[in-house]
Amino acid sequence: MAHISDLIATDIEQYLKAHETKSLLRFITCGSVDDGKSTLIGRLLYESKMLFEDQLAAVEADSKKYGTQGDAIDFALLVDGLAAEREQGITIDVAYRFFSTDKRKFIVADTPGHEQYTRNMVTGASTADAAILMVDARKGILTQTRRHSYLISLLGIRHVVVAVNKMDLVDYSEKVYRQIVQDYRVFAAQLGLADVTFIPMSAFKGDNITGPSEAMPWYRGTTLMGYLETVEVDDTRMQRTPFRLPVQWVNRPNLDFRGFAGTVASGVIAAGDRIRIQPSGKESTVARIVTRDGDLERAVAGQSVTLTLADEVDISRGDVISTVEAPAEVADQFECTITWMHDEPMLAGRPYLLKIGAKTVTATVTDIKYQVNVNTLEHVAAKTLELNAIGVCNLSLDRPVAFDPHRDNRDTGGFILIDRLSNSTVGAGLLHFALRRAHNIHLQHIDVDKAARAALKHQKSCMLWFTGLSGAGKSSIANLVEKKLHALGHHTYLLDGDNVRHGLNKDLGFTDADRVENIRRVAEVAKLMVDAGLVVLTAFISPFRSERQMARALVDEGEFVEIFVDTPLEVAEQRDVKGLYKKARRGELKNFTGIDSPYEAPENAEIRLETTRLSLEAAAEAVIAALRQRGIISN
Repeated sequence: MAHISDLIATDIEQYLKAHETKSLLRFITCGSVDDGKSTLIGRLLYESKMLFEDQLAAVEADSKKYGTQGDAIDFALLVDGLAAEREQGITIDVAYRFFSTDKRKFIVADTPGHEQYTRNMVTGASTADAAILMVDARKGILTQTRRHSYLISLLGIRHVVVAVNKMDLVDYSEKVYRQIVQDYRVFAAQLGLADVTFIPMSAFKGDNITGPSEAMPWYRGTTLMGYLETVEVDDTRMQRTPFRLPVQWVNRPNLDFRGFAGTVASGVIAAGDRIRIQPSGKESTVARIVTRDGDLERAVAGQSVTLTLADEVDISRGDVISTVEAPAEVADQFECTITWMHDEPMLAGRPYLLKIGAKTVTATVTDIKYQVNVNTLEHVAAKTLELNAIGVCNLSLDRPVAFDPHRDNRDTGGFILIDRLSNSTVGAGLLHFALRRAHNIHLQHIDVDKAARAALKHQKSCMLWFTGLSGAGKSSIANLVEKKLHALGHHTYLLDGDNVRHGLNKDLGFTDADRVENIRRVAEVAKLMVDAGLVVLTAFISPFRSERQMARALVDEGEFVEIFVDTPLEVAEQRDVKGLYKKARRGELKNFTGIDSPYEAPENAEIRLETTRLSLEAAAEAVIAALRQRGIISN
């Protein structure tokens, strides 16, 4: 079974060529803690002779220090590379290993078994063609077995091996094995897992790993290695699906060449085929399929190519090229499943960056329909998603994108969410389908636009966003600024935090999720007022930078002016006109900004007002002067 060949000594070039053309299978191992995942991978590496002598010597030494198998080699130590893993005897991070046989190359991901590392498993499984689900023959089907099975089905892994491990510890009992098979088949039917193969084995002893086990003559099925060498690779299946090429790069080395480069995600394309570019919907014909080694007549899923077209068509990075006969869908609102991967919870209404393929857009979770209890599959109501939580949500984008449901195409149906401020990946998601309203609601063209409305009022419309702690003086200064603008003949409107909560936002509380929704609604109303040609003033604590950035993004460049009413907490608390700080200190007012809820001060506000040295009148005049300087008002 080893990948070692006589060709290495006689014809190294021929060996390398044969090795290069082997198919590649990506698979994961998962299951409960101590089911033997790492031991199995170590055994596969050992049996395929992928270990150097110094590695064997090192693992033998480590087996004596950390091992759990007495004097025998502890194969798990070949994979559990982190010191913390060796000390605890568990897998924490995702460990990737490569090995090969005469028939195929493999990349295996050893994924964590603990619930708190769900995000790590999702990462490891996102590109897998198959999954090996480890079950301890002594324990049978456990809660974590069901949880990992759900994640496997969720991520669209079609080929599953249920490896009933540690059969040597139950005397290779056929009765025990049959009971586990029966129990799992019932559960697999609930999840819709159709292609499930059961193999009794002992990773430690090597039974049914690379060769049939003499200890289990009653089992006549495939060995694990036999299965891995013959199971269908996902690229092979994807060649039978509609053509998709997400454009990663517009290749324009000179005036005579313009090509669109990317990896074929699915299907087959040939020179002369009619294609459609999405989301624009424009059509053309493939002129050439260019590669480094020359032109191809056809390209299939998994190949990296550059397409040139017969027509001059506007295509950008992130667009998707499909065939005319079976194009991808286009929408800007979806139902999706999101796995949250960050310590800070996901909040509905907060804008994030969404990356699907090579395209990045702004996305907002408009509704968390429910959270999935991955241990029981129960649907639980939720307002937020915490670290490692999985929820089904409605998602809204700021522009349409081309996509396929994740069950049909993982490349065009999967996405990640990125924090707009830190640029950290905070979530991963799977698209289910476009919401009906995404197709039924369209922007209506209006002849009288923002510029015309503002010109009628002889002013430039804008959004003046006052932010600061409670008691900083936001409302007082904003009110005085509006009076001065009104006296100068300008058309204004002031949206005040307390006033808005008496009507538009009367249904919202003061949790982080409600604060985000409060600001989202206000920002959308303020955007409409800017479109109406008004100078709109908002006076809200708006404690989070992300929501203030969201409000800024709603209007054009130069139309958003952030005004930081900079008042130290101790000064604001001394003023305490409404008595709110006293209530918060007594514990009568929860989630109060500055006391038990954070305030994220602006980092680059257009205007900063230090109220410890400025009177209300002076602060208002400073705002008016800044507006004149910026050309928002001229008088």
